[in-house]
Order: sequence, then structure tokens, then C-alpha cells
Amino acid sequence: MSSQKKNKLRLAGAFAALATLALAVSCKGFFQNPTLTTITIDPPTPTINLNATYQLTATGTYQDGTTATLTGGTSCSGNTVCWSSSDTTVVTISTGGLANGVGQGTATITAASGAITGTATATVDLTNITNFEVCEGTFGATTNCGATITWDATLNVSQNFVAQGDSNGTTVDLTTSAIWTVPSTAPDIQCSNGGFSPESCTALTGATNAAVTVTYGTAPQLTATINVDVQ
Repeated sequence: MSSQKKNKLRLAGAFAALATLALAVSCKGFFQNPTLTTITIDPPTPTINLNATYQLTATGTYQDGTTATLTGGTSCSGNTVCWSSSDTTVVTISTGGLANGVGQGTATITAASGAITGTATATVDLTNITNFEVCEGTFGATTNCGATITWDATLNVSQNFVAQGDSNGTTVDLTTSAIWTVPSTAPDIQCSNGGFSPESCTALTGATNAAVTVTYGTAPQLTATINVDVQ
């Protein structure tokens, strides 16, 4: 075979190799890892019991359309996400995505890798409420507690009350979730019922002895009573 023909074959082989390489680059990005475009947290709206845990999962979608489960860690880049909670008094979360319900309410959970983030809304519910009661004072500093208590009311002097109960072994403040009802027969006994803790009640001039009913929940509905003894 002549040297000229050999050179032509070598040149043809080189062009074929370049074409193959160009095809690989266009289809696979020169074998580089695909770019992460979105993060999805599953489930997107978890409900967590107080003092209970819930495992969350982050899934990444890439520029080439593929998906993969992302690993929790501390680098916050590539296939590793960093987990965080908007309110750690409601939900705390581990580096592995294990959420822990520590207080009643709602928190936004975020999984982040670089500038790409995904979020979920976690709600901590109070379950299995037992020992429902009302107390004088403020939550954590109460006296005169019970399912039925007597309030020795002094006219025109406000008294603070809280409603509380046990949920999964923890005493929780239920004041803002409870309904405080004063009977129409005692119109001059007023309770704020404004969604604040503590609840403030006052016996005004003309008030008579009555019972303030405090209820929580629906199924079952829990009830406590404040017997008002106007002084």
C-alpha cells in the first residue's frame, strides 16, 4: 500500500474519531454530571405529631431530565443537600432529613444544594390530648388548676387563665385554640377570647355568679369549667 493511501486512511480515521467525540460531547456534555435544576421534597405537606419524627426525602431533577434521590449532608452542593427549618421551636430537622415535631404550629422545611432549593410545609399537630384543664395564671406559672375550678372574682379586676393538657407526654398550652364561652345570663362577665395566651376575664359591676365554659377540639370535644364566684 502506498504511503499516500496510508495517509488518507489515517486522515479518515482521525475525522471519524473527531466525529464520534463531537457526538459524545453533544449528547453527554463530554461525560460531565448533568446540572441540577429543581429539588422536590416528599411529602410536600407533612403532618407530624408532637414529639414524633418524620423522614423527609429530597429528589433532584437534572437538566437532562433524569432524577435522583439527594443525600443530606453539610456541603450543600452537587448531589448533597442541606436541610433547614424556618422555625426550630416547631420542627427541627437533622442533616439526613429526619424532622422532629417539637411544638404546635407550622414551619417551612428547605433542602438546598447551591442556589437550588426545594421546600415543604410541615405542620405539628397535638394528638391524644389528656388531662385537659384550666388554670389561673400564665402557661408555666399556674395555680388553681383543674377540670373544674372556682374563680373568686373581684369586680373590675382582671384575672388571667390558661387552658392546657398533655400531648404525648408533654404539657402544652391550648389557650389560643380553646373556645371561652360566658353564658348570656352573666353578661357582665367578659373574657377576651381573642386568641391570646393567657386569656383575660373580668367581672364587671352587675355581674352575677356564673360558669365560664372552656372547650377544645371536636372529636372528642374536651371541656373544662370556671365557676365564677363574684365577690
